[in-house]
Amino acid sequence: MKKVGLGLLIIVLVFIGAYLFNNRESNPDFLDDELAEIENYISKRDSKNTAVSQADVAWHLDHMLKTINRISEAVEKSNPEEYVYGFSIQQVVVHTSGMIPRGAAQSPQNVRPPQVIVTDSIYIQLQEAKQNITQLNSFDKNAYFDHPVFNKLDRDQTRRFLAIHTKHHLKIIKDILGE
Repeated sequence: MKKVGLGLLIIVLVFIGAYLFNNRESNPDFLDDELAEIENYISKRDSKNTAVSQADVAWHLDHMLKTINRISEAVEKSNPEEYVYGFSIQQVVVHTSGMIPRGAAQSPQNVRPPQVIVTDSIYIQLQEAKQNITQLNSFDKNAYFDHPVFNKLDRDQTRRFLAIHTKHHLKIIKDILGE
């Protein structure tokens, strides 16, 4: 019985260590590669594979960029003095694993793409995202985004979420394209 208890304790400590290590993103260039990928996929915007997603590539591109931009705006407008850590098991699992399960969540209305997605709009949002990512580095460490499931995420937790979310949708695009 002591061996089982010790084994469970070790597993819990490893999980906590992984969470603490993977809970934040402090690299100022954290989305540079992903933004370059987004730009490369714009030419494939009309590709669709309903076995993977009901949405086409353009929908995923627009959604990723809207998410980056709306969350960046929320962090900028936040009052760092109001930040309070809030525990969320879902946030622990997502930030530790680095993965969002497909179909697990609905996008909030403010980051859902319009019915008709204009290519020029994607390019404009991409430029805005590049500026917003750079600007995130200058915000107070307690500037935050109030996530509908994960509670308040401070600046570096927000960056971790943006990296995970963006990679999630890039993987869907790669699957749509059969890459």
